Amino acid sequence: MADTDGIREAKNFYIDRPQTCEGFFLKGSNSLDWGIKNRLARIFNPVSGRTVMLAIDHGYFQGPTTGLERVDVNILPLVPYADTLMLTRGILRSVVPPSTQKAIVLRVSGGASILKELSNEDIAVDIEESIRLNVCAMAVQVFIGGEYEKESIINMTRMVDIGNRYGIPVLAVTAVGKDMARDAKYFQLACRICAELGAHYIKTYYVEKDFDTVTASCPVPIVMAGGKKIPELDALTMAYNAVQQGASGVDMGRNIFQSDAPVAMIQAVSAVVHESMTPADAFELYKSLKDKG
Repeated sequence: MADTDGIREAKNFYIDRPQTCEGFFLKGSNSLDWGIKNRLARIFNPVSGRTVMLAIDHGYFQGPTTGLERVDVNILPLVPYADTLMLTRGILRSVVPPSTQKAIVLRVSGGASILKELSNEDIAVDIEESIRLNVCAMAVQVFIGGEYEKESIINMTRMVDIGNRYGIPVLAVTAVGKDMARDAKYFQLACRICAELGAHYIKTYYVEKDFDTVTASCPVPIVMAGGKKIPELDALTMAYNAVQQGASGVDMGRNIFQSDAPVAMIQAVSAVVHESMTPADAFELYKSLKDKG
């Protein structure tokens, strides 16, 4: 017990200064519990309010994707420039150094490969694994309009319930099948359903027409999915347009690790996302960093 003798009388109560109550910086997240907000603040930069997520979880359904044949060789050099890594527990345990300070978003849905119906997923990772691995969020694929739409939605809501219980947010990933329209109306539907059912933030694709209606109608943060590999300037332009139209960052994979200069590309993407650098300037930055090797 502390010695009570000689204790100075407390005087500095600052009675003329109301206690501050800082609002949380992310859209629609102010009422969340402290632990979830703390994890989200590791995913999203509190200064810019945005994130650059590096998606390397493709192998969970399509095997060793081009650029991901050797994660230790191709991806680890990119980690210092990302805010967040989105990956599977197998890659996390076997390749990523536990000394990393980057936020981890763990893929927790799965069960189908590219050889089968992709929407036939289930929850493939237990909440105890997410806690054990100290992750910042859990990612669940949702197939609005897919053959197993209902099952994928229930997967997400189940993880939201569990995530709320243990203070771990859920990222809903809107999947687009080959027969689904990639337009604003579809993504309004998919994102709003996920948000209404409790997803803490959502990953979805960019569309050139009316993307701002997708972000405006979604009450929680949206991060833009990078999608298939396109030329570097086009990818930087897409990222710029997405954040200018309301996205809270990007979750890029192939447009970074399949680039001719992945380290340069992720730095250029980060400049677009966090500094609102124009695509033209970001492309010049990319070329400069590429030339330096």
